[in-house]
Amino acid sequence: MTSLEASNLPIDHVDRVARARVSLEGLSIGDALGERFFYKSEVEWLIGHHAMPAGTWKYTDDTMMALSIVEILTRYGRIEPDALAERFAERYRSDPDRGYGPTAMGILEDIGSGVPWEVASRQAFHGEGSMGNGSAMRAGPIGAYFADSFDAVAENACNSAKVTHAHSEGQAGAIAVAIAAAQACRMHTETSSVTPTEHAGPRSILTVAAAFTPDGKTRQRLRTALALPFTESVAAAAAILGNGSRVIASDTVPFALWCAARHLTDYESAFWATASGLGDIDTNCAIVGSIVAMAVGRLGIPRAWIDAREPLSL
Repeated sequence: MTSLEASNLPIDHVDRVARARVSLEGLSIGDALGERFFYKSEVEWLIGHHAMPAGTWKYTDDTMMALSIVEILTRYGRIEPDALAERFAERYRSDPDRGYGPTAMGILEDIGSGVPWEVASRQAFHGEGSMGNGSAMRAGPIGAYFADSFDAVAENACNSAKVTHAHSEGQAGAIAVAIAAAQACRMHTETSSVTPTEHAGPRSILTVAAAFTPDGKTRQRLRTALALPFTESVAAAAAILGNGSRVIASDTVPFALWCAARHLTDYESAFWATASGLGDIDTNCAIVGSIVAMAVGRLGIPRAWIDAREPLSL
């Protein structure tokens, strides 16, 4: 860290990084455990019976990219897109077999070969940019770090997304998830650096996320999620909101935030409910894990699950 970087860090930087790491913990476990149910013909039975996979749970690109987010926040105290793009590309080059999608692989390979991220990101999908859910899956730690300011959350989440997601919907997904994580932190904070949100129920994470998410399909579906009762079944919610099967932000984020709000104080229940919605299970569970971890803290995540997940390479 240079002296310039150090001088620009906020006074409560250590506390902020600690919060971001808690969100990362929840994210990575949701990702690693969720991934173990992919490609299994009996997936619904396994999830329905809460079958715990044997062996070490290996995380995917969801966590790999979130690790880079936390590294950049730790170093700069904000999202620096140039540095983040470089770190994304470095992590991809060092370990490409983590389930990266074809579009992400192409963008990261271009960045790694010297193409500016602004160009690489914009080239996706014939110049429209990606509206995928990859920007959202890694955004929770940003909300945790900037929980004291929703405006800072939205700005930094957008900066983190545009490195790989030039489309406005891809950026909206990241903003929504980061805002939800920030609100969960504000509702349950135990640190003096964050002003608690008093008298706010779990549904407020949807309310606040919808308020700060830019207009578009993601925000429209967040409003639909906000009106959906928690008494509704997960299967019905997935049918209405999407479950990530289309791998785009508007088809993933509203369902994930509804599940997180529905089980905001119980990490284990949040995971199994989200997983039962099927679709993009590891990404859905990574998003939910990153948010619910801010409500329950690291002690609220099952210790056996932390031990089963491979160590984080921070």
